[in-house]
Amino acid sequence: MSYAKVLCVGLVGVTGHLVEVEADLATGLPTVVLSGLPDTALNEARDRVRAAIVNSGQRWPNRRITVNLLPATLPKHGSAFDLAIAAALLGGSGEMPLAPLEQVAVLGELGLDGTVRPVRGVLPMVAAAARAGITRVVVPLDNAAEASVVPGVRVRAVDTLHRLVAFIRDGAPLLDPPAQRAAPPWSGPDLADVAGQGLGRRAVEVAAAGAHHLALLGPPGAGKTMLAERLPSILPELDDDAALEVTALHSIAGLLPPDGQLLRRPPFQAPHHTATVASLVGGGSGLARPGAVSLAHRGVLFLDEAPEYARGTLEALRQPLESGRIVLTRARGGTEYPARVQLVVAANPCPCARPSGDISCECTPLARRRYLNRLSGPLLDRLDLQVTVNPLRAAELMAAEQTVESSVVVAERVGKARAAAAARWAVGGWRVNAEVPGPQLRQPRWRLPANDTHALRRLLDSGALSARGFDRVIRVAWSIADLDGRDRPDSGDVDEATQLRTGSIT
Repeated sequence: MSYAKVLCVGLVGVTGHLVEVEADLATGLPTVVLSGLPDTALNEARDRVRAAIVNSGQRWPNRRITVNLLPATLPKHGSAFDLAIAAALLGGSGEMPLAPLEQVAVLGELGLDGTVRPVRGVLPMVAAAARAGITRVVVPLDNAAEASVVPGVRVRAVDTLHRLVAFIRDGAPLLDPPAQRAAPPWSGPDLADVAGQGLGRRAVEVAAAGAHHLALLGPPGAGKTMLAERLPSILPELDDDAALEVTALHSIAGLLPPDGQLLRRPPFQAPHHTATVASLVGGGSGLARPGAVSLAHRGVLFLDEAPEYARGTLEALRQPLESGRIVLTRARGGTEYPARVQLVVAANPCPCARPSGDISCECTPLARRRYLNRLSGPLLDRLDLQVTVNPLRAAELMAAEQTVESSVVVAERVGKARAAAAARWAVGGWRVNAEVPGPQLRQPRWRLPANDTHALRRLLDSGALSARGFDRVIRVAWSIADLDGRDRPDSGDVDEATQLRTGSIT
């Protein structure tokens, strides 16, 4: 037999596509031709595969070898095709029958000694294979735990090419994935660590209940960073669909822990203020890789010292904040990643970061305005809550242990609020209040009475609030009502939502 075919999976962004790895061995000058839009890493597979086959005790076919990856119009990148290419070559040369690999997806990178090494993106690859009707996959041993979280797929693992050959030729057993372990309990920062800051704590709780964007403004040492870092501790765990999305993104980025379990906790990303646009929204040569905004999908993206970021970097967030996704276009093709995040920004009042009443602050009013104006109006307009965090007083600091609630207590309220919102918006497929479109909120069934929104309408008519801001205040009012266990917001909820956005009581 001079022709063989083995199934593999290729990734474009976070989307997997079933790929047929064809091998044809013909008479002629010994060479290896690789076709099907391979990238540099995949082009180098010919040398890795040859060394791995020889060093595994198998015979290399000295013939003209053509390896084609179908569909040929789909860009292929990475080293996950190595193991499938080796199996196709050995099957095409007649060294072994490929019947045991019928309707089996084979993934893995080969070392020169024949070892099978882990690759990035195994979870979305296996999920794509399952969607295509493939129920059996062979993956590297170090990726087996990650692959086994996809339901409906039988996962077997290999550590060497020799083990795969023994399975195909002699029926020797492959390795089973390790048993799944229970996820460890949450051990991150707790809201009980934050002294005082009643308004800041309330804003964080409301933000968590509705997945709203949040801006914390105030002097250093007031607790802005502490509040932001504790937001994930009161967020509910991810459901199965969201956990698969988040885990797939981290798998592509190579950031999954060794146990390969589903990530149930909402992710938290806090890039340094020197971060580039590419590191924030995604980039890289060839097809772009996910950035911090995608790695924070279904979680929190925290920008501390936000005015210190390059303006262009901040402005790049405007589109994904609206659409919940990021589309990156490069010369070799476009890539789309999900990016539905909760954005939290923290900013000092001026460059010297001293309180406005401090006589040592030498910043002029113009300097203060220029500093905060680095956060553009369109970006701020997308932040539902904009809260000023005042300096702590001694009494608040000393009485903190007796008066503050822990994250467990607040998380219970947030969980109930999110459950109420999910039940209310289930028909439209929205999970949280922040996802509900403005036109939906203005439908007769959900429109709030004119008496409850009179002051808010006045702000809109005077130009103090944009139409986007109007809708965001209404969404926040729904979250406040959910936290209080009420079916609909009232005028008090709208007033509180307005205060949390504008800093003033209507």
